[in-house]
Parts: sequence; C-alpha cells; structure tokens
Amino acid sequence: MSNFKEFTNGRVCLNGCLIEESLFVDTSKGRIIHHNPDESYQVFDLEGQILAPAFLELQINGCAGIHFTRFEDSQTYQESLKKVSQYLITTGVGSYWATVPTVSKEVFKKVKQYVFQPRLRLPLQARISDVLPQLKPQSFSFGAELLGAHCEGPWLNPVKKGAHDESLMQVPDLTSEEEIYGGTDAIANIKMVTVAPELPGATNLINRLTNDHGIVVSLGHSSAGYDTGLAGLTAGAKALTHVFNAMDPLHHRQPGLGGLISSPRSPYYSIIPDGIHLHPATVTLAYRANPEKCILITDSIEMAGMPDGLYPGHAQIPHPQKKDGNKVTIADTDTLIGSCISLDECVRNLSLWSSCSLSKAIRCATENVARLMGLEDRGILEPGRRADFVVLNDQGYVQQTWLEGVKVYQKG
Repeated sequence: MSNFKEFTNGRVCLNGCLIEESLFVDTSKGRIIHHNPDESYQVFDLEGQILAPAFLELQINGCAGIHFTRFEDSQTYQESLKKVSQYLITTGVGSYWATVPTVSKEVFKKVKQYVFQPRLRLPLQARISDVLPQLKPQSFSFGAELLGAHCEGPWLNPVKKGAHDESLMQVPDLTSEEEIYGGTDAIANIKMVTVAPELPGATNLINRLTNDHGIVVSLGHSSAGYDTGLAGLTAGAKALTHVFNAMDPLHHRQPGLGGLISSPRSPYYSIIPDGIHLHPATVTLAYRANPEKCILITDSIEMAGMPDGLYPGHAQIPHPQKKDGNKVTIADTDTLIGSCISLDECVRNLSLWSSCSLSKAIRCATENVARLMGLEDRGILEPGRRADFVVLNDQGYVQQTWLEGVKVYQKG
C-alpha cells in the first residue's frame, strides 16, 4: 500500500475559506506534501465534506471524568491523560494544553491525590507527587497530543476570582515563578500563563515569563483598565483570557481589558461561546471586533463528556458539583463552576450566532491558535505541516479525525 494519500472531492479549509482542491499526505512522515505527479496515491473520496485542521484546545481543565489537578501516581495520571486525549479526538481536537487553575504552590508542584468518601463528602488528602512534569508535551495512541500546560494563575486579582480560590492567589512582587511552579524541568512544560497585569510586580513577571522562559502570557482574571492592559502588552503579553469573563465589563468611557480587542494593538483573545459564559450577542460582538485574533476555547471541566448528575470536588473546587447539560454549578447553589461544551460545538455556535461562515469559525479554533502559540508544525493545512485534520459535514459535526495522516476516529 502506498505511503501517499490524496484526499479529494472535498473542500479544504484554509485562511477562513473553503477551497475545492485535493490535499496530499505522506504517511511515512505524517506530513502534508505538494502533489508529485510521479507518485501513486491512495485516494480518499471526501464526498463533498469539509477538510479542516484538527482543532487546537487552548484552555481545558479536564473532561471524561478527569481533572488535571487530581493525582494518584504517575502511571494512573498518564492513563488519565490518555483517556482525555482519546475523548478529545471525538470532538475534532488534535492537540491541547492542559489547564492548571489557581491552586497552592504545593499543588502546582505536587498534585494531591484525593480519596472521596461515599455520598460526595469533601475530599481527604492522601499523598502527593509531581504534576507539572507529568504535563510535558507527549503523544498518545489514538488520542490528541498534549502540548504542555496552561497555568491559569496564581497571579490573579482576587476581586475577579471566578471559580478560583482567592486565598491561594499570589502577588508577583512577593513570589517568583520558580517558587510557585518548581524547577527548570517543570517550567519548561508551561506554555501559557494567565496573569492580572495590575498586580504589583506584574510587568516584571510578564517580562521574565516571556523573555526568560519563552512562555506566552495572557491577561485575565483582572480588574485592569485599558491603559494597564496596554502596559501588559508592552511587557510581552500576547493575549486575553476568556474576554468579558472575570474582568471589568466593557464601558463606553472605561473600556477595560475588553476594549483592547478592537484597538490598533489588539492581542489575541479567547472567548467561551457556550451561551452560559457569554450571551450569543456578546459572542458576536467579540468575534467581529477582530476575527483574525479571536480564539475559541471550551474552558471545560471534568464533567465534559459525562452524564448529568452530581460529581465530587477537587483541589480547585472542594465541593460537590452538579452537571446539568453544559452547565456545572456547586451543588445546591447557583454558583457557576464551568462549562462542559466541546470545541466542535463552540465552532458551530459561533457560526450560528454571528452568521459567519463555518470556515471562518473553524479558523478561530485552529489557525488563530497556532499563530498565537507559535506553532509551525500544525494548525494550518499547508505543505510541511503535520497531517492533523478533521472531516466535518456541512453543519460542522465531526465525521473523522486524522493525526499524522492516520485515521484515529470515525463517527459510528
């Protein structure tokens, strides 16, 4: 059987447009290639469907019953990551960054194992082991690839804590990244950090994270004004985390961080288009401000992909949690914890709510993410990059997922 594959009779998603052309892949290298007329190709008829880059999940706290702050032992943790990865490919995700929320510095460096008592009582600490070293970039058999960690904190503003524990938040002037995250090996696995730019010492921290460690800094969980946000961008920040959530609202005289999305120096910015964190009209407003900088995230938690019901807490949320559709709250309260939306649903929602084409919505979960994170090997369907792609029908539902030219998921 030939190592060369041709995907034909489909529409290739590139730069927010659908192009009727074939895509050529060398499976021996797992890369997209230019067409070589001297080679024989195994032909795959896409029957008019859409061929898009595999989605890139920039912010996910967990799914399939797994939360990234739960740890038992290295082998079990790796099995959990594999379970997450194998779930994500069913939603079209080819690569992801595991989000570690604001927890204590001991947990950043050493994740606690929790043993849950019957009937969802609060967790009891059992033993500890390193976490960030577990989140090194790695591949899994028939699963999405882990590209490292996104640390959402602990340098966040307590007045914009969201579901984070304000008692564990830190001030940059009083703590260092080494003290919080651990040594060089652990920090090397961190690819993004969310920081509130108004905190004392935040500018120096942003500068160190970007220049000394090569980490992408995003601004969020913040009450910063517009000018303070600009100062954060000048220091090296490149993005905003879940814009309009956990930040001051957009005001006509004081636009805050959210106002940066339409500025001449607009950073990349993520939104959660689930109808829970943002109203559909707000999603449309955010997207239309700068479609080439807009990024879709799920910010999903461990109940994503699980049945509705009650679930135990963890290091971030030490309370029983109730899942009802995509919405998760602290049990017996109206306090929102997070969402269980999938990234393919985010794409469909954006297209539906904003009336943008499906291909332009896809760009917000692929090419825009790749450019923010400096990925040169995936996220765009062009020769030389990985043959990671997803086959979608006209409504944006995942039919197949391919990684390095190998089909890893087929809708049943």
